Amino acid sequence: MTENEGKVKLLGCWASPFSRRVEMALKRKGIPYEYLEEALPNKSPLLLELNPIHKKVPVLVHNDKILPESHLILEYIDQTWSNNPILPQDPYEKAMARFWAKFIDEQILTVGFRSLVKAEKGREVAIEEAREKFAFLEKEVTGKDFFGGKTIGFVDMVAGSIIPFCLARLWEGMRIDVIPEDEFPELNRWIKNLKDIESVRECIPHREKQIEHMMKVSERYKLA
Repeated sequence: MTENEGKVKLLGCWASPFSRRVEMALKRKGIPYEYLEEALPNKSPLLLELNPIHKKVPVLVHNDKILPESHLILEYIDQTWSNNPILPQDPYEKAMARFWAKFIDEQILTVGFRSLVKAEKGREVAIEEAREKFAFLEKEVTGKDFFGGKTIGFVDMVAGSIIPFCLARLWEGMRIDVIPEDEFPELNRWIKNLKDIESVRECIPHREKQIEHMMKVSERYKLA
């Protein structure tokens, strides 16, 4: 048995976009894995043992190697299993994929969730500020099937786990539409393309359950 054929375990949570994107990568690569659901906010002794610094999901275990943090895990998966590449081979394109992934997890998540929930300047102002950020993604995906080109890649897994199957469920619960199709036709086309990919569809949380979960999360965030 070669090293990359060893046993793979994933500690995750059904509602976490960060663990869902790792599942997308594992399924895209066709890697068999054991999934261990964490009943968050409770944290199992195993999670605390494997990720004592951040105490968060996802955590990937491959043989005796333990990896936290979804971006690191995605890169490890891509470098360990060479089929169906996730990251571009070109150094510049690879660097830009990392740039957009960081932009999504830091800025898009902030304006699409935190700023909207708090809405300290008012909801309409928060929505417009969010749309200014989403306009960058609209431009980036214009003329492409996916951010990764003809097939899904690193940015698609990061953005796909966050935007349509997490943030959009919150917006639905709040009865708002941050990225309406008439203003963001390319992003909405990209979302439809994502849903055609089997490895993505298998990782989409149940819609009603996710809406309920995101509304509960937003209420807790308001009170924090």
